[in-house]
Amino acid sequence: MNSNKVSEDHQPVLVTLDWGTSSLRGFLMDRQAGVIDQRASSHGIQNLPEPGIPGFEKAFTALCGEWLARWPNLPVVAGGMVGSAQGWVEAPYVACPADVAELARHAGRATTADGRTILIAPGVIDNPADAPPDVMRGEEIQIAGALAAHPALAERASIIMPGTHSKWVAIAASRITRFDTYMTGEVFAVMSKHSILGRLMTSPEEAAAAPAAAEAAFLQGVAAARDSHAGDLLNQLFSVRSLGLTKRLPGDVLKDYLSGLLIGQELTSGLARLRADAGDLPPIVLIGDDGLCNSYRRAMALFDVSPAALLGNTAPAGLFRFATATGTLDRA
Repeated sequence: MNSNKVSEDHQPVLVTLDWGTSSLRGFLMDRQAGVIDQRASSHGIQNLPEPGIPGFEKAFTALCGEWLARWPNLPVVAGGMVGSAQGWVEAPYVACPADVAELARHAGRATTADGRTILIAPGVIDNPADAPPDVMRGEEIQIAGALAAHPALAERASIIMPGTHSKWVAIAASRITRFDTYMTGEVFAVMSKHSILGRLMTSPEEAAAAPAAAEAAFLQGVAAARDSHAGDLLNQLFSVRSLGLTKRLPGDVLKDYLSGLLIGQELTSGLARLRADAGDLPPIVLIGDDGLCNSYRRAMALFDVSPAALLGNTAPAGLFRFATATGTLDRA
């Protein structure tokens, strides 16, 4: 929606920023947590117009300057890597168990050159004494948005967030109680682009595989992972090459097979941990890119598991909840 066409019934009360490593998205929101207008740029924290604080200032002004010129008193909240050690202002991690109220109590604050305060959501750390620590930054806001949209999940759920670093997050009584990170997307990128496994894969310039063949290869990889034994991954990775060398899989589906193999290994581990923790599976929710979430849904079917919901971008709703918890909207 164009901000010049905002109706009297949907006056903005908040600007929210989902500020990641490679991109920046802004949302103009009304009092019902509806998105009135949205904008995006490539000015993630690693691609600012210039280094340091001036770069954050310029990126923010370029994205939101028109909104704030029209509505100068709107509060602004942000989440994601903008609160990291490399961000505008560091908002340190809060410890599990954590909910949106805890995030609000530890909000960071950035001040612009013209004196505007931007509240920044902290990340979350899971740091048990008997296991390595795990961290998230940005996902906690998406989780807050998911629980706002689906309150029934707040009592008990497992939220899976596929991506470069997939997160498996346990929810109990509206709080993040523990979580595990799987480097599935990053390993896929490294293996397909920077290892010998990529040598036999069809390049993007060549014709893509037929959808049915790509799906069959993907599910073959998932099934291989599902039926594997502990520690088999390093052996199975080489099968991407050997299946290509022997022509048992054509080059145009080797990426699909590798994707299935890695997602299948993630599911094998993640589902086993869920069952070990609780004895049964809680409702499972997928949050993220539609295509990737659908790949996980199809892979889960081979484990006889069906997600309760597939959710898209829940960050605006989560940032609205964060703003509400800080009391920002009470002052708007």
